[in-house]
This record gives sequence, structure tokens and C-alpha cells, in this order.
Amino acid sequence: MAFVSKASVEHVTENYGLSKNITAVENCRNIGKADMKLNDYLPNIDVDPETYKVTIDGKVITCEPASKLPLAQLYQLF
Repeated sequence: MAFVSKASVEHVTENYGLSKNITAVENCRNIGKADMKLNDYLPNIDVDPETYKVTIDGKVITCEPASKLPLAQLYQLF
């Protein structure tokens, strides 16, 4: 089964030659993070604007600085 927009249901079968059942997606505008069965965790993330200390659910999170930044010079990201 392939899910497509309501506007493209008729044209998908003709233009792409799919042998699968084509179904229009419905009732998906109000789906949010809380509706995810295995990915619904919403931690409280805070960043101190003075020290840049990051806390997730009250626990301080740290990481080591990157020693290499691949492609940074080529694409001028930094």
C-alpha cells in the first residue's frame, strides 16, 4: 500500500505504473509528537544564555569539542 495526497491519487497509478494499492492520506494535520508510539518523549531543555550550559530535565549535558569539522572549509560553515 502506498499513501499519497488526495490530489494525486488518480495520477500516481497512471504516471508511475505502481501495482500497489494507492490510498489518500486522511486526518493527518493534527498529528503531533504525543501521538508517536515509540518517539513521544518531550524533555525540558534549557540553555543558560550567559554560560551556554545545557540542561535536559535538570541534568547538565556536556560533550567534548570536535577535533575535526569535515567539509567546513569547503562549504564555509564556520
